[in-house]
Amino acid sequence: MRYWKLLFLVFFLYSVPLYAQNTTISSFSKAKKILKEQVYFDNKESFYCKAHFDENNGITLPQGFHTQKHKKRAYKLEWEHVVPAENFGRAFSEWREGHEKCIDRKGKAFKGRKCAEKVNQSFRFMQADLYNLYPSIGAVNALRSNYNYAELSDNLPNIFGSCSVKIDNKKIEPPSYTKGAIARTYLYFDQEYPQYKMSSSMRKMMLAWNTMYPVDQWECIRAKRIENIQGNPNNFVKEKCIELGLYQLPITSKTKLVMKQ
Repeated sequence: MRYWKLLFLVFFLYSVPLYAQNTTISSFSKAKKILKEQVYFDNKESFYCKAHFDENNGITLPQGFHTQKHKKRAYKLEWEHVVPAENFGRAFSEWREGHEKCIDRKGKAFKGRKCAEKVNQSFRFMQADLYNLYPSIGAVNALRSNYNYAELSDNLPNIFGSCSVKIDNKKIEPPSYTKGAIARTYLYFDQEYPQYKMSSSMRKMMLAWNTMYPVDQWECIRAKRIENIQGNPNNFVKEKCIELGLYQLPITSKTKLVMKQ
């Protein structure tokens, strides 16, 4: 009897995955297409500034939005890594040091994101994880760069006018209505990918944002659709959505979004 119990335990431990990661989509370009066509097809709105985007990746800027830099990119849809690619990419030796296969056509060695993407499948899965990709105005994506999120002074002006994004000293504070989703994305990445680890101060802030800014219907619909496509859940979103009765089957393009009161 003891033998069979031990055999069952070994089978259980080796059959249950340690991490609920993306192991389905390894192409960043494919991930962007999937998000546009299968997740955001009926909610074509950018993450930070709630700007409408169209089928051709064009952006209609909200009234009062302006930017001093990257003006051409202000009218272009881009897909932003909320957890910046550099933040997890530097965990890979190919990013930091290069690889023997990372040689360009002129015979020159290269490293960084292109090398990690070329050589390391684990990096490709992380880079293409749908939970970490959000639609963004190109100019906002450009100025966000790889800056970490923070709570900044109320006296700082919004850098994009009517869109309440603040940037100071290589830190960015996003609009309040994005903070909960950001937190649950960071916590998911930190839990599911051992290559990425948050600092204790970042984790403290993300845990606070997770509590202060609860899920809404769209975040739940988005997460459910991604789970159906990618095959793994973001449990930080899923558990809260189930508690509120919002983790239903994905709505169709003919169904209107009705926010839960």
